Amino acid sequence: MKYLRAAYKYYCKAEMVLCCIGFMVLIALVFLSAILRMFRLSMAWNIDMAMLLLAWTAFLGADMAFRNDQLLGVDLFTRNLPKKIQLIIEIVLFIIMMVALVLIVYYGIRLALLEKVRKYQSIPIPYHIVTVSLLVASASMAFSMVIKIKNRVLQLLGKIPNSQPA
Repeated sequence: MKYLRAAYKYYCKAEMVLCCIGFMVLIALVFLSAILRMFRLSMAWNIDMAMLLLAWTAFLGADMAFRNDQLLGVDLFTRNLPKKIQLIIEIVLFIIMMVALVLIVYYGIRLALLEKVRKYQSIPIPYHIVTVSLLVASASMAFSMVIKIKNRVLQLLGKIPNSQPA
């Protein structure tokens, strides 16, 4: 279990570094494209590469935001309920989200296999690499979801204080 936690921490840090580097390269490519168009030069490949990087950075960023509880939430209906009821509702919603993530991974694998032949117009990279970004982020979110569900159940049972972050 200790090695699994260490591997997960390493994965989270690697994901953050990759997302940051991908986002910086994305910005540089779009900026370079804008500058080159000012001089009436065109690099068709950088737009396709920017779209690829946008998909990866968006999905990896969503995974990091979810893991760190930084996604927008609406607690208008639950904020005045007792803490135990809030935890139960949260666990049920996490289970529903887990089912959705498993379905995304399942059908995403099928879609990625279908898109192996399709390639970008200007670069010789298979288009299924974009689809794989959704699979990686969904699988990682599902793993984070298992951790969140475990922590909420432990909070519900009183083994973890409610103020401790999940």
